[in-house]
Amino acid sequence: MGERDASVKNVIFDMGNVLMTFDGPRFSRIFTDTPEDAALLQDALFGSSTWALLDSGTITHETMLRVAAAHLPERLHPNLRVCMARWPDYSEPIEAVNDLAIRLKGEGYGIYVLTNASTRVMDQLGHAPVIPYLDGYVVSGIERLMKPDPAIFTLLCERYGLDPASCLFVDDNADNCEGARVAGMHAYHFTGDADDLEANVRLLG
Repeated sequence: MGERDASVKNVIFDMGNVLMTFDGPRFSRIFTDTPEDAALLQDALFGSSTWALLDSGTITHETMLRVAAAHLPERLHPNLRVCMARWPDYSEPIEAVNDLAIRLKGEGYGIYVLTNASTRVMDQLGHAPVIPYLDGYVVSGIERLMKPDPAIFTLLCERYGLDPASCLFVDDNADNCEGARVAGMHAYHFTGDADDLEANVRLLG
């Protein structure tokens, strides 16, 4: 693909640790009283391989609760239930990226979200300042497709009538970026520097 036909007109953002913070150990500390209990909760919930099944839409939140509870002492079951219900309240907007997305929308770029998240995605994404400006979003738990599978990137393009070559995908996971490239998109591995992200958007625009 040459530079001439590589012009980016759409920017597709991941949610967790791109638009919104996702910090399982911190969430676990908020809902427990000791570092030891926080570590137990983190391992049973956010750090469990079963969490990916929740994001994939394969299991329900109720099943996730039961699986996590089986790995915790009974005294922590109330903490688990409250954490499961309320952790999205403690996911905070990453202001610099939201501000960039809103500015890009004002300049005529299409702005989208593509995230591996559960069906309750809006409990978290709903706190993002960019929400009113989005042109669309695709969520793994709803579609039952997950990044880095190229099929979920293709789905977004087909749903919203986008040419993959006109899209830049932004994710904090390098494997997900590779999935986007396989689907024909540009990709940017985000490591926290919103200025560098913007420079890459400008370079490709």
